Amino acid sequence: MCGIAGLWARSHHPETVIRAEKMADALYHRGPDGRGFHIDARNALAMIHTRLSIIGLNAGDQPIFGRESDGTGGMVLTANGEFYDYKRIRGLLRTDGYDFNTKSDSELAIKLYHKHGLDFVHHLRGEFAFAIFDEAKQQLILVRDRFGIRPLFCHVGEAGVFWGSEIKAMLAHPDVPRELDPRAQLHQMMQVMVPGMTLWKGIEAVKPGHMLIVSRDGDGFAVEERRYWDADFPLDGEHDELPDEEHIENVRKALVESIALRLEADVPVACYLSGGIDSCSILGMAAAIQQSPVKAFTIGFDDARYDETSIATEMAEMVGADQDILRVSAADLYGQNFEDAVYYSERTFYNTLGVAKMLMSKHVTENGYKVVITGEGSDELFGGYAQFKADYFLHDPAYATSAAGAEMKERNKIFSGSVLAEETISHPAFEEVMGFTPSWIQPWMLVYERVKPLLSDEFVAKLDGYDPVAAIAYSLDKSMLDGRHVLDKVQYSWIKTMLEGQILNWGGDRVDMANSLESRPAFLDHHVAELAMRIPPSVRIRDGIEKWVVREAMKHVLPEVLYKREKFAFMAPPAHTSDEKGREIDLLLDKWLSSDKIAEHGIFDEEKLRASIAEYKQSDDHTANTRKDIILNHAIALHAIEELI
Repeated sequence: MCGIAGLWARSHHPETVIRAEKMADALYHRGPDGRGFHIDARNALAMIHTRLSIIGLNAGDQPIFGRESDGTGGMVLTANGEFYDYKRIRGLLRTDGYDFNTKSDSELAIKLYHKHGLDFVHHLRGEFAFAIFDEAKQQLILVRDRFGIRPLFCHVGEAGVFWGSEIKAMLAHPDVPRELDPRAQLHQMMQVMVPGMTLWKGIEAVKPGHMLIVSRDGDGFAVEERRYWDADFPLDGEHDELPDEEHIENVRKALVESIALRLEADVPVACYLSGGIDSCSILGMAAAIQQSPVKAFTIGFDDARYDETSIATEMAEMVGADQDILRVSAADLYGQNFEDAVYYSERTFYNTLGVAKMLMSKHVTENGYKVVITGEGSDELFGGYAQFKADYFLHDPAYATSAAGAEMKERNKIFSGSVLAEETISHPAFEEVMGFTPSWIQPWMLVYERVKPLLSDEFVAKLDGYDPVAAIAYSLDKSMLDGRHVLDKVQYSWIKTMLEGQILNWGGDRVDMANSLESRPAFLDHHVAELAMRIPPSVRIRDGIEKWVVREAMKHVLPEVLYKREKFAFMAPPAHTSDEKGREIDLLLDKWLSSDKIAEHGIFDEEKLRASIAEYKQSDDHTANTRKDIILNHAIALHAIEELI
């Protein structure tokens, strides 16, 4: 795990070395174990790497250079992430005549690229973001993993091409513009981003499952975007129709293999452990594979309604794990910690869970660990979210008359106003693209409706009639939705938006790597994903039970209480749930939503925003206040981010 950055300019600048060092400084938290540079004045190229040593501790420094002896001379690589199954692939490549300079798994990419050309990405398994420069072809290839687990950003401008694991590394260079995009600010106020969009104009995220091929084109550069993988669900009726026992066994085998690969490291590997099925399953399997006590880290909240430590502890005791519980208080979730989470995430967040996870990553590294295996991705692939079930019940004829949906909403009232909408709404763009408006977007559409009256006239004018909901809908590839089952449609639309923009961002890599911690989400192995997508919807969700096939596959490693437990959204208690949290968020409101700040940033109408805050403080409506908590979290962060980065 590392941080990468670089630039390919029109011409070499005499201060390139100094500027490259500043870019590296911005990524120190991603790679405190070392840094490396490739400064190529002839090609006006700089490639930058900051290293967190996980594999090949004493021989994995980057950049990594090709060798003339095997035809890879003139190629340079900087990589962030992990390539799994690297020992087997390395052995095969060695028999093909390829020589290796290091013991690092990263070096595989150069050799595979030379052997297979741009199809080399199909031979990579893991979570990664990397850059390869091919001098002979005058080509730069930027690649991001299939789900966007590892971040990668790019800017193409007059001065050249810039890239980085984080935007702050690019902004450290004076030729990268800092102008904020009002449309992106609006998207962040409603939580959901258009794939590829960032807060800054001209800076885009490389999309998951994509590569950018940048070539010299006279005095400038030509950029080709190529999709090499997508979440390709089969047409409705074309799923793998197998006996339940075969589906269960296939899931079991795939997960065991994925976890075994992610236990591979030259440093100790721990597990994140909540009270959910996913992290508990991973811990149970990791304990069996490792055959020695696994370190398990759990977050505990000071509100019993949101705290899952009792179930997590039962799981840890069942498998003999060494559990470590970090108790997070109200004061921990706000103040400087809130601001730090904004800085590292480079975006806003609706809930302070991201702050809690950042504090956990710090705690884990302080206890001597650099790697954790996590449970992200199971809900996305196996139908775990309440919103997915809601659409299944609503739009699948087999469930149209079921009472399970109403019962589910009653049990999940605590999440009304955040992950669940309190009323049903639709949008014509989603109706056109998907045939219905998915339940997962509806709460964020309601947030948007409540944000609009708070915006200043000046800011609204900048938007020029822009419709963020339509932009999200039309960003989806309709060909990947047409003819699919309703559950596949909602899973696909979530994977393309919320998984990368939220779960894997301020809920994953960015807050983990804030403290130099590599997280490995085992469910997001693409072999597991491709298997899951071919499982019939009725096996993923059975009789109203989400992730049924995962439950059955894992029932022998789970406590009975967890095996039978309904999915419970993992989130931190919102500010309105206690007076102490209310006092803490008030301090942030005073600092970042003062009259001076409101005037300076020009996003909000002060009078309307003040009235909304006053109404929030006087209300005892949980749903309404949850939505106001969301809006205030975003508003604070939008003002803070411009000054912090």
